[in-house]
Amino acid sequence: MDLDVFVTAHRAEWDRLDTLLGRQRRLTGAEADELVVLYQRAATHLSLIQSSAPDPQLTGRLSQLVARARSAVTGTRRASWRDVTRFFAHSFPAAVYRSRHWWVPTALLSTLVAALLGWWIGTHPEVQATIAAPSELRELTRPGGQYETYYSSHPAASFAAQVWTNNAWAAALCLILGVFLGLPVLWILFQNMLNLGVGIGLMSSAGRLDTFLGLVLPHGLLELTAVFVAAGTGLRLGWTLIDPGPRTRRSALAEEGRAALGMAIGLALVLFVSGAIEGFVTPSGLPTWARITIGVLAELVFLVYVYVVGGRAAREGETGDVEQAERSAAVPTAA
Repeated sequence: MDLDVFVTAHRAEWDRLDTLLGRQRRLTGAEADELVVLYQRAATHLSLIQSSAPDPQLTGRLSQLVARARSAVTGTRRASWRDVTRFFAHSFPAAVYRSRHWWVPTALLSTLVAALLGWWIGTHPEVQATIAAPSELRELTRPGGQYETYYSSHPAASFAAQVWTNNAWAAALCLILGVFLGLPVLWILFQNMLNLGVGIGLMSSAGRLDTFLGLVLPHGLLELTAVFVAAGTGLRLGWTLIDPGPRTRRSALAEEGRAALGMAIGLALVLFVSGAIEGFVTPSGLPTWARITIGVLAELVFLVYVYVVGGRAAREGETGDVEQAERSAAVPTAA
């Protein structure tokens, strides 16, 4: 593209659009129609320049012009309870459902890795010796030891808030860092599975694996599922950079990135629930079967929410992206 020729050919349209946007009086019907047409043309011009001949100064001017025009055409939109309802009833569960081919294998493989690590640590005393001294290991695994008292070491409310913050941050990192080809996500996921594997290995070597699982399962089922969803979605985002499909790499990354950021909000709520279970149910005096039952029920509710509500929304065309009116205009591309 010859940028100078392009600018000369369309400058008058951009100036006219700027003039219409600067009008203090109300536009006539003909002027309003003209503004819409010029806005659509300017958005197309902006996309062409960004993809063919990026020029920072021109791109900045057109971006500002298109943003002003878009605001004038669509009007100022405020978030409402309708948006909240749409997000939790359609966007979020549909986004999780669409990512199931990534996070379900991620969950299965990660669980297998944690189990293998636990078996390796539990059956090899020399590996345990590299983790801590024998006296420290006994303090960790004995009845009333640190593994058991960890969940009741702080007031329930503050402990739940701390757990929620840490887990939500880890999930957000998986979603955000997925753009780096998913490599940081794999590291975060491995660290989580290593921590779980160490607990399984040490407690099984002490003959107290049932106690450990009784403490972990009530909150861990939902918590780990949320982490797996975040990790799987982050890996999918990284793969989008490699294979965007029929979309341009820019538009594919924008669409999947917006959906991933939305999922961060939804998963924060899911992790809030698991944090509440960890803070109030796990250290409670309820029988082990009752605590595990609460965890299983929370997990089943989430899976039904994803596969029933999310599946229906996905089949209706919901992708988890923002509504069409909120997206930037783009030049159509051939498949």
